[in-house]
Amino acid sequence: MQNSSFWKGKRVLLTGHSGFKGGWLSLWLAEMQADVYGISLSPDSNPNLFDAANVGSVINSSVFCDICDRDALAQHVKAINPEIVFHLAAQPLVRASYRDPLLTFDTNFMGTAHLLNALRECSELKCAVMITTDKVYKNQEWLWPYRENEALGGHDPYSASKAASEHVISSFRDSFFAEKGVSISSARAGNVIGGGDWSEDRLLPDAVRAWSSGRTLEVRNPNAVRPWQHVVEPLYGYLTLAERSFNEASLAGAYNFGPSHEGTDDVRFVAELAASKFGGGKVVFGAAQDALHEAKTLRLDSSKSRIQLGVKPVWSLQESIERTMKWYRKFLDGADARKLCLADIDDFDKRLPLL
Repeated sequence: MQNSSFWKGKRVLLTGHSGFKGGWLSLWLAEMQADVYGISLSPDSNPNLFDAANVGSVINSSVFCDICDRDALAQHVKAINPEIVFHLAAQPLVRASYRDPLLTFDTNFMGTAHLLNALRECSELKCAVMITTDKVYKNQEWLWPYRENEALGGHDPYSASKAASEHVISSFRDSFFAEKGVSISSARAGNVIGGGDWSEDRLLPDAVRAWSSGRTLEVRNPNAVRPWQHVVEPLYGYLTLAERSFNEASLAGAYNFGPSHEGTDDVRFVAELAASKFGGGKVVFGAAQDALHEAKTLRLDSSKSRIQLGVKPVWSLQESIERTMKWYRKFLDGADARKLCLADIDDFDKRLPLL
């Protein structure tokens, strides 16, 4: 199970705390009695997990600040002087990156640089986990999974901006933090699902929006293969990486956090299973095609995180989809979002091996 005693009283900076993954991580850290300080833009959807779960009420501080604002960000970071950092703030959507590539690069590339530069002045910093994506790899459309030492790249602006941020992270680690014994790592997770995500152009949020209003879900690329995982899986990886590298700076580096081979499947399978678990929903495949490029096949090799950190998948893809759709169903029926998240976290924690 997760080592709650380690986190009690730790001063944690979490960027992107108003987002989907950031909201779940905020709740988990607060449950373990960490002192959590959030920096993020305000939520950009309605509904959103930050408001639905009242995340701001369970953390120490919530500041809405654009990480592209270098001076304001540096001021907030200096005031917090964190021991541990999780950097999740990003422009996280592929299709949005086509609409506004400069904003995407400003946020994902320069925003990461602004944060790392601000962290150079933090005297208590022990480790930082910088969240990127599985899409940082130069996509070869091959069948075998990508490892951390594969070539980085990116066709679309989102993927390219995240690959570029990996170079920033590596540069700052080698140039400024390694000599201080501070661990700076990057975490590359697969396609994350779970209750409380209302982002645009994501399969299950789009599905819930359609089915809850009696509409048909239109799926663009049913044969696209992705490494799907419930949101608590990579979050557990991030927490474990931070906990282990807090006093072991030698662990700093890039880590994949993805599902087992069985958790990598195509969009058609996920959509059809989600429809059945939601209690019925219509899906039409191959609809609304456009010219925007999206990778057809993505698989991750997470051997490094399993061997170095002891992190391995807990929930199957089927269970992850079932839990996700059950979360949305209960929320739509009036259940409390925070309690739904904490119940999933508690169930996941019970399935972890004893430390």
